[in-house]
Amino acid sequence: MAWFKRHEKGITTPTEQKMDVPKGLWYKSPTGKIIDAEELERNLFVSPEDGFHVRISSATYFEILFDNNEFTELDPNITSKDPLNFVDTKKYSERLKDVMEKTKLKDAVRTAVGKSKGKDLVVCAMDFAFIGGSMGAVVGEKIARGIDYAIKHKLPFVMISKSGGARMMEAAYSLMQLAKTSVKLAQLSEAKLPYISLCTDPTTGGTTASYAMLGDINIAEPGALIGFAGPRVVKDTTGKDLPEGFQTAEFLLEHGFLDFITARKELKDKINLYLDLIQNNEIR
Repeated sequence: MAWFKRHEKGITTPTEQKMDVPKGLWYKSPTGKIIDAEELERNLFVSPEDGFHVRISSATYFEILFDNNEFTELDPNITSKDPLNFVDTKKYSERLKDVMEKTKLKDAVRTAVGKSKGKDLVVCAMDFAFIGGSMGAVVGEKIARGIDYAIKHKLPFVMISKSGGARMMEAAYSLMQLAKTSVKLAQLSEAKLPYISLCTDPTTGGTTASYAMLGDINIAEPGALIGFAGPRVVKDTTGKDLPEGFQTAEFLLEHGFLDFITARKELKDKINLYLDLIQNNEIR
């Protein structure tokens, strides 16, 4: 397959602008399909050959959902600290600095408000490129502030999850975000404002155990990996063989954990349809 040999190595396209994979002339999907990179981008980073949804950044989701890609980012400059002076293969403080320089992101979630099909909407979207989309104190705080903004301005709230779970470098500070975000979503519910949760690939760990599964309507992209622990851990804990694909969006839909699976090209229309139905508004 010398025709498809990549001459550039590494991520050459800014993460906040494009998909979460290296840029080249071609993209090979997990099923082995070869797609022209420009065609893939025109198709919202969904393989036209097999429907595989490539991971994309928060910026791309904002472009999909907000009219004319016009929005105001909320709390854009909050950054994580290192209160535990955590060290693994490197200092957490150094890891944060390196990943911020590499991705041009401040942390693993961005929050924005803008018009979607003519009506204001608050959207929180996670970025897997930032330490695996892990949930630390900043992620919890930005989600909480996004919900506060939605309550104050009486707006619907959408959460787009893409995470490996809690951020181990922040230990208990990270785990506290499960309760924090859940309480904020309860306040949103008390205010009678709709919350739609979109699970994308992957949605795992503490995100699944908190805000990702607390939507008034829980939806997912096709083929998304959704679960709490990995298959090996689940099998060792239960002592049972697991059904094939038990952590896919399709399996979870069949067993009642999800309400719908929505293809990316239909995402904007479907989310606004669900919001109109929940609020008993005229369908846009």
